[in-house]
Amino acid sequence: MTLYRDRGVVLRTYKLGEADRIVVLLTEAHGKVRAVAKGVRKTKSRFGSRLEPTSHVALLMYEGRELDVVTQAESIEHHRHVREDLGRLAKATAILEAVDQIAQDREPSSQLYRMVAGALRSLDEGDSPLLVAGFYWKLLAADGVAPLVDACARCGSGEPLVAFDLAEGGALCRTCRRGAPISTEALDLLRRVLGGDLNRALAEPAGPATAELESLATTAMETHLERRLRSLAALHRD
Repeated sequence: MTLYRDRGVVLRTYKLGEADRIVVLLTEAHGKVRAVAKGVRKTKSRFGSRLEPTSHVALLMYEGRELDVVTQAESIEHHRHVREDLGRLAKATAILEAVDQIAQDREPSSQLYRMVAGALRSLDEGDSPLLVAGFYWKLLAADGVAPLVDACARCGSGEPLVAFDLAEGGALCRTCRRGAPISTEALDLLRRVLGGDLNRALAEPAGPATAELESLATTAMETHLERRLRSLAALHRD
């Protein structure tokens, strides 16, 4: 078996046998990888706590036919504030679930890896109300389905845009409108997210526009994935 080093973010884990765990990782150089971490559920495990969802780790692994084998894991970023705050942890889980659905096995994407690592770092540093929605919009754009937001996605008109439908390609004018309504404030915020002003958009306080954009982002992501995201139920639970 080939031994290799890489860096990765733990997307999810599940039990294997009595002491082992399968870890799903988004790695920098190998894409999404499923690997066995042997003995990590034992109390004397050397690196069990380093292989939990949201962990950013440096890895030494053997490449296998179906599952790789983790032989060493060192923490790069532990994201303590995320783990200790249920609200932030719910947001992190919503991010990781979407990435798990979009990332392809063994298809490297350094851009996606940097996006996920950066999103978790931002969440650990501060709890922006727009962080999940902003990440979803950027993730859709990176996956080739960036919505049109400067002119009507159907007719190209520059008239006021009043609706949004991802199946139509983005924002729509009054004549072509279908899907969900979108306010001028939310549309402006979406333009900032997609246009390179994400950091300032994340600094926006919670309000009607951020809530509207979050709802639209959820609908757009689930439409693209053609499935419901289970983690969002916990995120929006009262």
